[in-house]
Amino acid sequence: MSAESQTRKPATGSAPSSDRALPKGMKALPPGSTLRKLLYRSFRTTPELPLRFRRRFTLPGIFVWCLITLTVFLGLDTTQTTAYQIVTLLFAMMMVGLVCTLFFNPRIRIRRVLPTLGTVGQTLNYELRLTNENRLPERGLIAIENLEDPRPTLTEFLFTPEPGEERRNWYDRTLGFYRWRWLYNRKRGATLKEHPLPILPGREETVASMTITPLRRGRLVFTGLTLARPDPFGMVKALAILPRSDSILVLPERHPIPALDLPGKVKHQQGGVSFASSVGESEEFVALRDYRPGDPLRHIHWRSFARTGRPIVKEFQDEYFVRTALVLDTFGSDLDVFECAVSAAASFACALDTQESLLDLLFVGDEAYCFTAGRGLGQTRQVLEVLAGVQARPEKSFGSLDGLMVRHASKVSGCVCILIEWDDERKAFIRRMQSLQVPVLVVLIVSESSKVRPDPGPMKVCPDRFRVIPMNRLKEGLASL
Repeated sequence: MSAESQTRKPATGSAPSSDRALPKGMKALPPGSTLRKLLYRSFRTTPELPLRFRRRFTLPGIFVWCLITLTVFLGLDTTQTTAYQIVTLLFAMMMVGLVCTLFFNPRIRIRRVLPTLGTVGQTLNYELRLTNENRLPERGLIAIENLEDPRPTLTEFLFTPEPGEERRNWYDRTLGFYRWRWLYNRKRGATLKEHPLPILPGREETVASMTITPLRRGRLVFTGLTLARPDPFGMVKALAILPRSDSILVLPERHPIPALDLPGKVKHQQGGVSFASSVGESEEFVALRDYRPGDPLRHIHWRSFARTGRPIVKEFQDEYFVRTALVLDTFGSDLDVFECAVSAAASFACALDTQESLLDLLFVGDEAYCFTAGRGLGQTRQVLEVLAGVQARPEKSFGSLDGLMVRHASKVSGCVCILIEWDDERKAFIRRMQSLQVPVLVVLIVSESSKVRPDPGPMKVCPDRFRVIPMNRLKEGLASL
């Protein structure tokens, strides 16, 4: 994998910086910020209470609490009913269970054996190695993974609107609950399950199989493990948190794409491909021939020279091959559409054959980037790792990508543009590519609420290479290309 000069690779899977006082380009707080700051404090507590309650009590325990609440109201008049006796019994059992949790103090060391990469929406299997440092075995334990806190920051809550929020009523927009819920679900790393553990013998290591399903791309961070053990009545769980930090890179979701037939052809690449193991330009070796005046000495084949007694040189020629540019639009404000665009870009990266061709991924993050894979320069997996960390840049202009692509146009055989908006800037970009004789395939990702088909504009000359795909039908749309 290579990057063009004056660019550098962003941290793969890095999280966006969301703790700034004000985002770039924002000079003042939005209206209603004082109220939303107060609501934010309430929202931060809201998800924690049900989560802690569900972790502390089993399903029978939750049922018992509901039964206690019901019988309290039914048994207020002790002269008319004996329901208070049921309340007393159930409450006593619950108190016994809570007291039992005070004596839970496992001495267990944990270690995760994680795979190198995961994928959004696909179940991830890994091993959890637990070493019981006590002499006695531990029985009936349940393992629950702890992940990085998914609650949005105050800055994200104030400045990141929910897609389609403008269509909600005044009360919902002011309260911001739906915005909070959308941000919270968007930052959730994975779906978690409780995993019953086998008996852990004393002073031995036990291996347990674990599963987790990533919900978003980027870095999935484990912060620790919660061990739970139900009380003798099976209503209350004793909890112990074992800190252990690990992480895994989650790749974007990919969908199958049929074989692409871009009208571009192979192009002459000056100097050939610069392989990762070489320095400077590299050319393709063709044959050996006799030395001719003017041949560089570094091309002499010394073994043949020693065998024949006359100078023999290696003959090279510049290479011709297909080179496809994959342009990812990072400039939209609808983050859900942007995530679908990243998924589409990952699907194209897997579909394009890089064994005998090159794939250039171009996008704008903090600056303009170009990453190349294929023919010894890198693998498709490395492009997917880059896509796992790409972030939207709504504060920037699409024109910042224009110059990079214009400089790159003479090298590429064709261009696949994954766009999330279709405005004058993007149409001008497509016209410029057409004027440079670069065949273009435009894939426009739109929100599911979009009802109007955009005007193809400069793509009217080749309407079969202008595809509009709603985000809720991404898989079907890519399969029909």
